[in-house]
Amino acid sequence: MSLSAAVSGFVVFLLSVSVIQGQDDWGVTYSSTEICALKGSTVDMSCTYRYPSRKHGRDSKVKETFWFTKLSGNQPVDLRTDSDYQDRVEYSCSAKSCSLRIRDLRESDSAEYKFRFITNQPDWRYTGSPGVTLRVTDLQVSRSSYSSWRDLKCHSSCRLPDRSSYIWYRNGQKIPSQTSSTYSVDFNYAASYSCAVEGHEDFPSPPVCVNDRLCNRVIYTDRSICASKGSSVDISCTYSSYDTITSKFWFSPDHSYQWQSPSQPEDLSEDSQFAGRVQVLESERGRSTLRITDLTESDSAQYHFKFTTRWFEWRSSLPGTTLTVTALQVQVTRITVHQSDTEAELKCHSSCSPAARLSYVWFKNRQKVTGVETSSFKGRVYPGDVISCALKGHENYGSPPVYAPRLPSVSVSPSAEIVEGSSVTLTCSSDANPAANYTWYKENGDPDLQPLSKDPQLVFSSIQSSDSGEYYCTDEDELWGRTSKYISINVKYAPRLPSVSVSPSAEIVEGSSVTLTCSSDANPAANYTWYKENQTLIQGPEGFYHFSSISSEDRGNYSCKSENQYGEINSSSLFIDVQYAPRLPSVSVSPSAEIVEGSSVTLTCSSDANPAANYTWYKENGDSPKASGQIFTITDFRAEHSGNYYCEVQNRRGTNKTSVHLTVLAGSWKSVAAGTITVVLLAIISLSVFLWIRKKRKKRASRESTEAEERPDNREQGESEEQDDFHYASVHFSNNQADNLYSNIRPAQPRRHVEQQEVEYAAVRFNSASTGPRARGQGAAEDSAALYSTVNKTC
Repeated sequence: MSLSAAVSGFVVFLLSVSVIQGQDDWGVTYSSTEICALKGSTVDMSCTYRYPSRKHGRDSKVKETFWFTKLSGNQPVDLRTDSDYQDRVEYSCSAKSCSLRIRDLRESDSAEYKFRFITNQPDWRYTGSPGVTLRVTDLQVSRSSYSSWRDLKCHSSCRLPDRSSYIWYRNGQKIPSQTSSTYSVDFNYAASYSCAVEGHEDFPSPPVCVNDRLCNRVIYTDRSICASKGSSVDISCTYSSYDTITSKFWFSPDHSYQWQSPSQPEDLSEDSQFAGRVQVLESERGRSTLRITDLTESDSAQYHFKFTTRWFEWRSSLPGTTLTVTALQVQVTRITVHQSDTEAELKCHSSCSPAARLSYVWFKNRQKVTGVETSSFKGRVYPGDVISCALKGHENYGSPPVYAPRLPSVSVSPSAEIVEGSSVTLTCSSDANPAANYTWYKENGDPDLQPLSKDPQLVFSSIQSSDSGEYYCTDEDELWGRTSKYISINVKYAPRLPSVSVSPSAEIVEGSSVTLTCSSDANPAANYTWYKENQTLIQGPEGFYHFSSISSEDRGNYSCKSENQYGEINSSSLFIDVQYAPRLPSVSVSPSAEIVEGSSVTLTCSSDANPAANYTWYKENGDSPKASGQIFTITDFRAEHSGNYYCEVQNRRGTNKTSVHLTVLAGSWKSVAAGTITVVLLAIISLSVFLWIRKKRKKRASRESTEAEERPDNREQGESEEQDDFHYASVHFSNNQADNLYSNIRPAQPRRHVEQQEVEYAAVRFNSASTGPRARGQGAAEDSAALYSTVNKTC
């Protein structure tokens, strides 16, 4: 932002170079460091500033900005509180820039102006120094004397711009075609001269006499006066003439429409608008004062003085005194808001400086406040209180009433539940006077909140879950600036996509405690359902599924569903892998029949494990592993290979093992066994034939015994023949095996007791044939030559 030209009057920028005052991250930049302005004009000066955005772990925020020229107890005095500048200064500040405007400049305003800002950080305050030097001066007409004429020069203590055009006035009337800064006149001419810079005719130089004697001229004490409605004002001037003045009066060109002739000014005291309110005072010779009482806003105008002599009439085209009448206003200078009332400091003021020290009257609820006659009022005000002020003696011209604030009310529409995607309107209202300007904020803990809206209504066309929170509005009238109560917005919405997690997040070991967690953002809070492979496990509001001692059967895919009254959604699948030590291995042998010496034997080991197990084969009493892997093959099985073998399975979760016993069957044993079996089978066949024959004979002997009754002598002979033919046959099978004729394959485990079954394969008894008959009692005796043959097989 650059320094702008004065709103009115004449301003010269002596040094228009941007100057940066500061160091590191601190600084103030002035657009100009020297300004020269004419008395009575208005000047603007401006600057930009910078500061660290963050320090001590928090964001920086500017709390206060102001301009100053003086110190009080080493503390800068804000120009707005300086009585020398009362109602003549105005700030216009925005983010990191600030400008100062001074109206109706006085020569006493010449000073160095500095800008200062204060932040929320401890001891973080900065002043831009050096500042801007302002010089206030008047245009002057200087004289150079010669024998019969004088040279006049229009100049200022400020360096005027080159090629400036000037305007010259004689006896208050403009001299045509004179644009130079110098002008020559007759020494003896009894006239006054003044000058102005073209374009700034409102700020001419005071008129001067060419000679040192009296001349015709009028000099106004004040070029402008500002007064409050209902007050009184004095407008003064000094006047002189080389001739005797015959008449004089005050008039206002702004009221020329009321004159009988627009070119003939009329005495203000005869104007009906001012009847009874105007006095002209002559406190001393050559000074006239116009006093106007009970000022009204319509009295704002320019006022001129006119005098007449026998030969001359002063009718100046130069500006006179401009009067501005403003109404009183109640201004809040400091406020502290409490729960039930407001502690306030109020000021009764107008937009211009009072012409003199005045007494004031304060009214609260239309009742006069006793004991207060200053322009300031301090006290507690309550919601609904009506406050106004007036000048003492002019109570009928009081300020407009102001009302102590009630907290702005806030409402929400619709008033029912707010669902995501719907339209929602927040409304802020109050009975503020003057009417309030509203600003909406959302509370988020940030000390430097950004406004959401500056309208009475804050509208969400499609409200989102992120819009939930606390909202408030401020009643930002210039008077009170109150904050409303908070209103809570709770946006309802369906569950978002659930997230699933497992704890512990490391590898899951059988027997450990495991918890599955399902979480989903939802309002109101969601209910959860857990599934394993689409089979429902548990339902509830917690979203947890717990295994106190997880097992391998719990391995699989899990998912959850999140639901509330506004919708439901399923999570992605989560695979749970349960690790465990190897189970007891199983071992198989191939071939499964007898192991014959020299044959190939394959052992296979298998076990359930996670992660997959490693397999190692050992032989009992062996020094080192025989093989690794699930399969162990012995290609040339010999007698020394017989024994106990065991398979060991192992992963990082544990170890397990199983053993097997192998026995080899030699080739010669197999031949003997085959021969023996053949003999036994032949013996069985022979015995079967023999028994069948004997049975036949026994039937025949039965028939012969019938005949023996008739032939007893032949009985003994038959018995003898029967004895000679008597045989035994028995076959025994036993579970106990006498000889290892077969290959035995059995696990190295305790053998079960099996009841022995005995089967007599063959028992052949041969008795010698007797040539002679024997007695019956000797039939039981065995013959010493009897032959027994017994074949036993033990299973």
